[in-house]
Formats: sequence, structure tokens, C-alpha cells
Amino acid sequence: MNYDIVLCGVGGQGGISVSVVIAKAAMAEGLRVKQSEVHGMSQRGGEVLAHLRLSDKEPASPTIAKGCASLILSFEPLEALRYLPWLAAESGIVISATSPLKNMASYPDTAAVLAELEALPRKLLLDADAMAREAGNVKTANMVLVGAAAKHLPIKPESLIAAIREQFARKGEAIVDANLRAFEHGRTANP
Repeated sequence: MNYDIVLCGVGGQGGISVSVVIAKAAMAEGLRVKQSEVHGMSQRGGEVLAHLRLSDKEPASPTIAKGCASLILSFEPLEALRYLPWLAAESGIVISATSPLKNMASYPDTAAVLAELEALPRKLLLDADAMAREAGNVKTANMVLVGAAAKHLPIKPESLIAAIREQFARKGEAIVDANLRAFEHGRTANP
């Protein structure tokens, strides 16, 4: 079993935290994990990218070849489009937030970006910010997306919940609870 995830977004959206949560959950279930991150420009609103490879045997490389990603998990819609070449054509799914983070003057028309994503055969597009707000904390939009992706991951939801608890424990029970509520809210998203 191999399951390759491209996580992409913009600095400050919690993409690396999500990568760690999924990796911890996978390792708790005995899967092998390799990860590669790019986040040097994240403090200036630049891209954040992580390749996360889950397998029942040791992955050969920490990076994912183009056309091989099982899932693109995107915290920003334009970033989802940027990494479409990595998606497996027949079986890959894109799960993306729909709220843009317009960090450049030349950001394309949001409606055009969303229309391109809507045209994909396997996608789940959510207003993760609104769902996080409904769950109690807009800063947990990244966990809404993890919840939405949970049914597609080769990991039990209970393992993801334990990893969320572990990841945020040092920030206090209120932050843990906020992230768990967001995760559960995301699990209610369709397909």
C-alpha cells in the first residue's frame, strides 16, 4: 500500500502542522512515513509545500513524482491548481479550501480559479474558514480540511484524533478541543 499526499498552502495556514498530524497518525498505525517540506518563505506569505508519503514498506524517496499523488490537500485554491500536475490522473482527489489568500497583486480572479477546480472529476471544495468559524475557531480551518480528508486517508479517524491531541497538547485543552471540533466538523463534508 502506498498513499502519497501533497499538502500545499501559504505561510500561516498550518500546513506543516497538518503534515505532522497525519504522519503521527500513520506511524501510530505502523505505516512507514517519509516527508519533504518547503517552507522557507512562509513567514512572508510565500508557499508552503509538504510531500507526505505513507506506505506499508519504506518509501524510496521523500518526494512524490508528478502524476502519482493520491491526494492534494490544499489550504488555498490557487495552490491546489499549482500542484495539479502531481495528482494521479485516474484515482487522485483534490480537497481544497475555497477561500483565497491573496498574497500577490496578480492573484487571478477567484471565480476562475474555483471554476477550474470545480471541473476536476474528483474533488471536494469547502469553505474551511466558515466551517472552522462554525466549529468555534477560524484558526482551525486546517483541521477542518483534515476532517474532510479523513475518509480518503488510509488511517483510522481515531488515530488522527490522537495525533491532533498530541500535536496541540502543549497549547492547552481549549486549543486541543477547538482543533478536535474543527476536525469533526470537516468529517461532515460530503465525499
